[in-house]
Amino acid sequence: MGGVVESARSAGLSAGARKQGFVIPVYNHGKAAGGVVKELKGLGLPIIIVDDGSDGETREALEKIRAEEPLAVPVRLPENRGKGAAVFAGIEKAGELGLSHVLQVDADGQHDCGRVGFFLEESAAHPEAVICGYPEYDDSVPASRRNGRKIANTWAKIVTLSTEVIETMLGFRVYPVEKVLRLCRKHRLDSRMGFDVELLIRLYWERVPLIFHPVRVMYPAGGVSHFRVVRDNLGISWVFTRLCCGMLLRFPLLLGRAFGRALRRGTKHG
Repeated sequence: MGGVVESARSAGLSAGARKQGFVIPVYNHGKAAGGVVKELKGLGLPIIIVDDGSDGETREALEKIRAEEPLAVPVRLPENRGKGAAVFAGIEKAGELGLSHVLQVDADGQHDCGRVGFFLEESAAHPEAVICGYPEYDDSVPASRRNGRKIANTWAKIVTLSTEVIETMLGFRVYPVEKVLRLCRKHRLDSRMGFDVELLIRLYWERVPLIFHPVRVMYPAGGVSHFRVVRDNLGISWVFTRLCCGMLLRFPLLLGRAFGRALRRGTKHG
């Protein structure tokens, strides 16, 4: 990671970006989370750190961050409830703080924080949209993660009847706070690794614009990942099963949107 402050300076964060902040879900990532916070604090925006029932060592590390960093806003869940529950708790806190948009960043240091300034400016320019990252991997990516993403993104095309949802699993996104809170209070979303997938699909169904940009993703040696191949792939499969049912209920509307896109492309190239 690196260059977030320089990136922000070169982007010249606008006044529209001042009501933004960050949400970092943390589960036993104490040391890595400290590095992420260090990268982000130069922007002067609130950093909501959600402790998802971590162990004692991580709690101590997060207490140290809170004591040393005035921008840190701690949220603690008494027991581990999953990444999705942690992200939602962080977005709820953002709403309480009066923030309009938050950038979700994973705590494990996999995301290139040099892209933060650009993503925040994109959100300020398109406040109605979700600004989504899609991964540019280096050679450190496990084959299982790369292949799993391909499968998930193929299913995303099926349940949306479109190719507009490029990436469903990367947790590097700027969310409009009120739109996410309204949707999450309307539907009971997956509380674990399927949250990123389900939230994005349902936002698409609600006609929230999705804008995608690349983000470099690294898997550092010795990094801690809580993705469990069997458990979490089964969970994501169940999410897509429910989304398929939802797609069938919305089929006429989604089909109409698909025809509309085709007509617009035909008019544009005609």
